[in-house]
Amino acid sequence: MKKAPLILILFIITTFTFSKAQTIGLTKYTNLTEIDYVLFSAIGDTNTFLIDQCGELVHQWASSYNPAMAVYLLPNGNLLRPGRLNNTFFPNAAGRGGMIEIYDWNGSLIWDYQISNTTQMQHHDVEYLPNGNILAIVWDLKTMAEADMAGRDTNTVDNTFWSEKIIEIQPNYATNTGTIVWEWHLWDHLIQDYDNSKNNYGVVSNSPELVDVNYPSTIQPQSDWAHVNGIDYNASLDQIVLSSHNFSELWVIDHSTTTVEAASHSGGNSGKGGDILYRWGNPAAYQRGTSVDQKLFKQHDVRWIEDTLVDAGKFMVFNNQVGQGAPGGNYSSVDIIDPPVDINGNYTLVSGQSYGPLNASWTYIANPPSDLYSSNISGAHRFENGHTLICEGNSGRFFELDQNDSIVWEYINPMSNVGMISQGDNPQNNSVFRCTDYSANYPGLNGQSLVSMGPLELNPTSSICTPTAVDNEVDETNYSVYPNPTRNTLNVSVNKNTSAELSLFNTLGQEIYRSAIKSSVAIDVSSWEKGIYFIRITFPGYQYLSKVIIE
Repeated sequence: MKKAPLILILFIITTFTFSKAQTIGLTKYTNLTEIDYVLFSAIGDTNTFLIDQCGELVHQWASSYNPAMAVYLLPNGNLLRPGRLNNTFFPNAAGRGGMIEIYDWNGSLIWDYQISNTTQMQHHDVEYLPNGNILAIVWDLKTMAEADMAGRDTNTVDNTFWSEKIIEIQPNYATNTGTIVWEWHLWDHLIQDYDNSKNNYGVVSNSPELVDVNYPSTIQPQSDWAHVNGIDYNASLDQIVLSSHNFSELWVIDHSTTTVEAASHSGGNSGKGGDILYRWGNPAAYQRGTSVDQKLFKQHDVRWIEDTLVDAGKFMVFNNQVGQGAPGGNYSSVDIIDPPVDINGNYTLVSGQSYGPLNASWTYIANPPSDLYSSNISGAHRFENGHTLICEGNSGRFFELDQNDSIVWEYINPMSNVGMISQGDNPQNNSVFRCTDYSANYPGLNGQSLVSMGPLELNPTSSICTPTAVDNEVDETNYSVYPNPTRNTLNVSVNKNTSAELSLFNTLGQEIYRSAIKSSVAIDVSSWEKGIYFIRITFPGYQYLSKVIIE
């Protein structure tokens, strides 16, 4: 990896405070000794951002689509992101997508694949597999007649009924095509006790490996039944975990099956075909518990904790509506679940009982609890130093917990659905589905230029992530950049009796202009592409970083 500039790697290890209220961007930086990077895309914006832990932009990718919803930096440095399309057969559906894109590090689109027509639509999340294939969550539209034949009470269905399927796509980059090499359909694993004249009739409590087509009894919005909102893959077990929002459950299925076996009740490493191997969060969904036994509440972002990390092999999940309507106020939690599984991927279930454990093995609840609350979206994951990164999605807030559950880093997304927010303004419409932490030694960052381009927000304050070799106070009377925005000429002047170095970067972090400056310089930008650029003026002892907009 190229060495980051000095300003990025020498930090004062302390807690910083601000001279004025910070409403967005980096709001807390405490006792961090490692350089990590955070990837995110605001729901209302088409860009994807990679920031350092100083809250400063180091890379950016542009798309034609808003995210749908998760974004991933791949081990080869490419960006994987679903994009949101319009589809009248899945109107105004939460989490809708339809387009899967892969960009290289330089922002060039190298592959895309559309899953959006009259009967299906990709949504919410994708998962990149070790073999380079991609798992996608896809709505699988059923007619009222099909729902009725499956045993659903159609009095609770509005026009159509959306089931779910998981497809595995093998990309062909040379032809910009994809081949579906494996698929699993929820519709093949149903049970119901509503109508003995219809398919799938049986005793629900006797078949926890199947999904009750009449649960929940109402579905919102539209006809979105299970509303799977997250997917993760465990390579050592060759299993997939899904998060079903409307069931308030996580489901584990066997990926080692063939497509034919996945449609059946036998085959694969488990010998159970595509049936549910393990489920947790709401035993009332398979009639082995009541509402008092429910542990998950409209959760998001279920994932296995990786083998090399603290709590390896357990599930972590953002539990959204834990305190919905509670006397003390609404709140969310982040939970870790230790499943009863052996090394072969077999899950223990006592006859007549619900799947264990009875409770999460670890739970983070803020103090007071309402300080962490997002009624939807959001996520959390563990990373290398044992810390946990949490995305409180509705507020666009990211924060890092150390192993003592203390907040050591916090950032508020400054991108709204109408553009950048100014420092000091209250953030609105800045929701983020999920954010992901990548360490400096992550393979996808190896060899990449990670030059800081300054904070994303407009009118930023001086950084609280100050290098020890640099003065803490930056005298802003020593320079001026005008006009900004500009169309033709950008003027830069310095008022200090010393030379400075001027650099301009594009959103990919590429330096496109450099000059020494003694007093002033006029830069002709009339031929530059419209958009956002970043200016850095380096004086002896400190740097000035800001955005420039070319109209």
